[in-house]
Amino acid sequence: MKNLDSSFLKLSTLKRPVADGDLLVADPFLAEKWFNRAVISIIDHEVGEGTTGVVVNLPLETTLDSVIEGITREDPVSVYCGGPVSQDRLYFLHTLGEEVIPESRMYSPGLWLGGDFEAAIAYVNEGYPIDGFIRFFIGYSGWSAGQLDEEIKADTWALHSPLPDPHELLTGEGDAFWHTIVRRLGTHYRPWTLMPQNVQSN
Repeated sequence: MKNLDSSFLKLSTLKRPVADGDLLVADPFLAEKWFNRAVISIIDHEVGEGTTGVVVNLPLETTLDSVIEGITREDPVSVYCGGPVSQDRLYFLHTLGEEVIPESRMYSPGLWLGGDFEAAIAYVNEGYPIDGFIRFFIGYSGWSAGQLDEEIKADTWALHSPLPDPHELLTGEGDAFWHTIVRRLGTHYRPWTLMPQNVQSN
């Protein structure tokens, strides 16, 4: 497909206020490396203050034991790219709650941000399940006040409500997870699923 005009895939996405826990689903023409086929979990959105979120489905070619010291777990734990901001910091989301990870903050029903880092590492090292329960990220995504609202109006992102099962958010990855969420947006978005991942090269 040469000289592809993306206008026929520009859809009228859901235009409602963004809320914590919402998912942003990247338009297939968004080729920027940080956000190509990205699904982003919104952590904080305050009118007049800006927005923060984490790309949940972009695995890196590195593991937790190569990023930090003190990991004794035998099976490797994947690390994900949360976005372009603060690429020198490690963050984590989980479904474990404050009883397992003290000082964590619930930002959406069943989903927590951060907390006691030593407790998180202890959970990992003790061999408890990772997929669906805890996920580690380098960096995060951020928008200045009003920026994300404008991008949604421009159909750069489709807006999806939080997943009914929060464990699913910390299980899927890559292009396959993007396709899963796009299908849940409804038949109106079916054209998105037909596009190759690298649209510009076709």
